[in-house]
Amino acid sequence: MSAEDLEKYETEMELTLYREYRDVVGIFKYVVETDRRFYLCNQVDVKARSESGDVFFEVSMSDAWVWDMYRPARFAKNVKVLTFKDVNVEELAPQEIDPPKD
Repeated sequence: MSAEDLEKYETEMELTLYREYRDVVGIFKYVVETDRRFYLCNQVDVKARSESGDVFFEVSMSDAWVWDMYRPARFAKNVKVLTFKDVNVEELAPQEIDPPKD
């Protein structure tokens, strides 16, 4: 596989992922961003934890969709993320979650 073939494959995967996102965004209430992933979910809980002087975040989500083009199944009933980096949680207002029309 050439570098050009790989780039074309990844571009197609990203487009497919965006289309899936556009189709499902309306059924979720929250957007959660971590340093590694982007999630849509209907329930989220973030707790700051401390161990040996280091602070990290424990993020628990229910009814989630994961933005990851390499995952064969992006829907998950429960997701737990542990991270030492920032976590951003936004509650989406109904008008914000209407996907753009083609």
